Amino acid sequence: MTTAMVAAYFGATVEAIRALVHDHRPELEASGYRVLSGRELSDFKQLSGIRSRTPSLALFPRRAVLNVAMLLRDSEVARQVRVYLLDMEYLARTQPVDNPAPTEPVSLDDRIDQRITHILGRTVVPMFNALIATSGEHRRELLELREDIENVERRLCRHHKRLATLEGAAPAENVRSTLKAMTWQAFEQHVAELLRRDGCTDVVVRQARSDRGIDITGRTADGRTVAVQCKNRSGRWTVPSADMQKFAGAAQAINRVDLALSVATCNFSHESQAIADLTGVVTVNREEVEAWTAGVRLKALR
Repeated sequence: MTTAMVAAYFGATVEAIRALVHDHRPELEASGYRVLSGRELSDFKQLSGIRSRTPSLALFPRRAVLNVAMLLRDSEVARQVRVYLLDMEYLARTQPVDNPAPTEPVSLDDRIDQRITHILGRTVVPMFNALIATSGEHRRELLELREDIENVERRLCRHHKRLATLEGAAPAENVRSTLKAMTWQAFEQHVAELLRRDGCTDVVVRQARSDRGIDITGRTADGRTVAVQCKNRSGRWTVPSADMQKFAGAAQAINRVDLALSVATCNFSHESQAIADLTGVVTVNREEVEAWTAGVRLKALR
């Protein structure tokens, strides 16, 4: 907000706000208040569309505006803001505190690696997916950069898996038990969320009565259409050839999608795998689903 906007918000004069800044400038600067001039001001005007001809422009971020509310005395709006902040502080102190049971300490290196993996998978890669979807001129360069980032993410995941194996841990057990406890409806929703996490758009879980073997449809970040078959079967079950034939026919002959995925919490029979290979269906078996759930990006979506 500019000085004039702050004054209008609090029902004060511009001179009153300027006098307040003069008396409390270090405090407000610590809250983010700053004055733009020169090239920085020109760039800001171009981005924001402000047409002011002044040689400098004072800006108040949200924190600085709240700081002004603490300093203004003769403003009803400022008084209401102070009451609101006091109420929020009271509520924060009176909420019950969740004290989880103590767990094994995580090393600093592990926390850093896990944080990097989280940022890459949940923030950076989706950002690149959005850029790739809207960019034409630099599409190839963005695809190459995304592949480099995904390589780092995959190496970190493999690194943690090797360490867990050496330390005798079983990191996949909690993922496996979570998948095992899902109903077939919950599993379809889970796969849909994994697709969205990996940058897919227009993801829709279809109605069971009219899906023709296709449970989920969507579109990858690079524009390919996707059809997904979900099979939630535990134990020694395998996906039979009949189910694969039905799905392959619906995906290729009826819907004509670019990418057909058959995702299962079990393995695929030799016949169903052979049909998948012949028709171009990408199979995702139990181990691959567990890795996908744990954060590894599905190769077919890259």
